[in-house]
Amino acid sequence: MLEIYEGALPTYQIYQKWESQARNRNFGAFCVFTGIVREESGIDGLSFDIYEPLLNKWFSHWQEKVSHQGVILMMAHSFGDVKNGESSYMSAVLCAHRKFALEVYEEFIEDFKHNAPIWKYDLKGNERIYAFHRSHYLSGSGILS
Repeated sequence: MLEIYEGALPTYQIYQKWESQARNRNFGAFCVFTGIVREESGIDGLSFDIYEPLLNKWFSHWQEKVSHQGVILMMAHSFGDVKNGESSYMSAVLCAHRKFALEVYEEFIEDFKHNAPIWKYDLKGNERIYAFHRSHYLSGSGILS
């Protein structure tokens, strides 16, 4: 339920696969968030590094946290370069009813932004520049300490 892709995400294929899983489980709630890289400060795109063992641990913690509510989480993220206008992040909350799905939705996405072991770089020309001012301290990593 956690997928890592090199480069931009194939959003349509991911959406169709996840929606099919919601339908097959007879779920009534399927909340999807898609992050699109946008041009700002003259960047050509973003680039990402991921520490997969820690990301898997973080994601597993979230799955356990919400499983008692009948909620299933899905997530896809890019590693490497993603150009402006392309997608680097998708997540979905699947559940029988919208109430639990909507309760989890924002908290999960915000926690991802602050605690998932993914490091972001700006792409400018042929340079890959660590996005220090848009990054968050990741406990135990030594980054931004």
